[in-house]
Amino acid sequence: MSRDNGRIKGVNTRLAHAGNDPHGFHGFVNPPVVHASTVLFPNAATMAARDQKYTYGTRGTPTTDALCAAIDELEGSAGTIAVPSGLAAVTIPLLGFLSSGDHILITDSVYYPTRHFADTMLKRLGIEVDYYDPHVGAGIAALIKPNTKVVFTESPASNTFEIQDIPAISKAAHAVGAIVMMDNTWATPLYFKALDFGVDVTIHAATKYPAGHSDVLSGTVSANAECWPRLSEAFVTLGCCAGPDDVYQVLRGLRTMGVRLAHHEKSALDIARWLEGQPGVSRVLHPGLESHPDHKLFKRDFGGSSGIFSVVLSGGGQKKAHAFLDTLEIFGLGYSWGGFESLAVHVSVADRKVAKGPYEGPIIRLQIGLEDIADLKQDISAGLSAANAAE
Repeated sequence: MSRDNGRIKGVNTRLAHAGNDPHGFHGFVNPPVVHASTVLFPNAATMAARDQKYTYGTRGTPTTDALCAAIDELEGSAGTIAVPSGLAAVTIPLLGFLSSGDHILITDSVYYPTRHFADTMLKRLGIEVDYYDPHVGAGIAALIKPNTKVVFTESPASNTFEIQDIPAISKAAHAVGAIVMMDNTWATPLYFKALDFGVDVTIHAATKYPAGHSDVLSGTVSANAECWPRLSEAFVTLGCCAGPDDVYQVLRGLRTMGVRLAHHEKSALDIARWLEGQPGVSRVLHPGLESHPDHKLFKRDFGGSSGIFSVVLSGGGQKKAHAFLDTLEIFGLGYSWGGFESLAVHVSVADRKVAKGPYEGPIIRLQIGLEDIADLKQDISAGLSAANAAE
């Protein structure tokens, strides 16, 4: 919560008003969408000193400032950058904080494109990459080397939804001067305020819940006061800035993220609990469920859950997974999540090194959208019947 003139502002109030002062632009509720490359200076001295707020389009505009200020208010961060995709939000801080000869520890349950970037680009740049079990907690201290500069976390885990002990990991990393990054896309700063738990740099695919309508690619990265100068320098150096129309769409989506996320959470938990009793389902991987092995840790640290989780089918392989997916009518078969529509995808853990399972059958990841719960259950039931018949 934040205070202004003694009046406490709840999260939906902040989402509705953060980042823009209507009276700063003729009273219009929404900020202007500024399309800019060149910015003019009033005279040569100002130009030589770059002594004005805006100097070039890649370094920020009133539109990007509005979004970044709103994110800073939610995160409690010293600064935020807006970039063209969620993957760019991962790669820019990694390039900014790592050098040849450094070592990075990455959770083995990380988003696959993050792993691919680490195993290709980072290694090619002479950076040593190791993966750790998402349940390592304080035990990560034993994996830290003298050249460890970054510990990269993602909680819950991508596709399998293990919860990491972020405070314990952060404490161990900070004890040796390493910084902690976290992909916090699943929970958003509404349900997990990462910097409060020891994270130094928090990453979001704004494509997901902030934008919320499956029509924008975007990412944000926020940092604490110690790490902000280096993040900002990497952003300016790489020139990887988001376009103004996409920035505006994310800011517009942010206004309703609280109410949308609450609906996603309610529907997903209802369906996850229902799925636990359905024939053909071995396990439901949702940390908000009491049956989840990390539920206590989730309740300790998280303020809520979002709309994506996975289901492990009872035995079988690709044939069974495809039978389930091909029977769905409401659920779309597509990547990403966080939009208004429900999605399903057959996920693989074949890339993992230490967090391989075992899993009893195919893992199906479900994004629960904003549709009616009864319709979604009926669709899933049909998919399960087809999967069971395919055995």
